[in-house]
Amino acid sequence: MVTDKDGYIHLIQYLTEHLGLFETPEASDQSAGSVMALFETQLSEQIMSVCSQNPQLSFAQRNMVIREIDAIVYDLEEILGSIGNHQATSQQYVFITEFSGLIKNLFDQEVDKLLN
Repeated sequence: MVTDKDGYIHLIQYLTEHLGLFETPEASDQSAGSVMALFETQLSEQIMSVCSQNPQLSFAQRNMVIREIDAIVYDLEEILGSIGNHQATSQQYVFITEFSGLIKNLFDQEVDKLLN
C-alpha cells in the first residue's frame, strides 16, 4: 500500500540523511519520551486521523493500514537501532512530527486511490 511506493523510499532516504540529528547528544526533553516512543505516538495519531477522515474504509482496509504502520515502525527500529531508546530532544520532536505528517500524506494519497 505505502511501503512499496517511491514516496516511502524517499521518506526513508530523508530520514537517513537526517540521522545526525539523532546521533548528536543534546539535552533531552524528558517529557517527550524516547525517540521510538515518540515515533510510535505520532504515527498512531496520524493513522487514527486517516481512519477517522475516511469512515468508509472497510475493516479489511483498516487492517491493511495498520499492517503498513507496523512495517513502518519495524523499518524505523532497524534504521534507528539503539538511538531509538534515547530520550528525544526538542529538535527531534519537531523532525518526528514533520516526518509523521509526511507519512500521513502518503496514506491519504493511497486511501484516496483505494476508495475511488
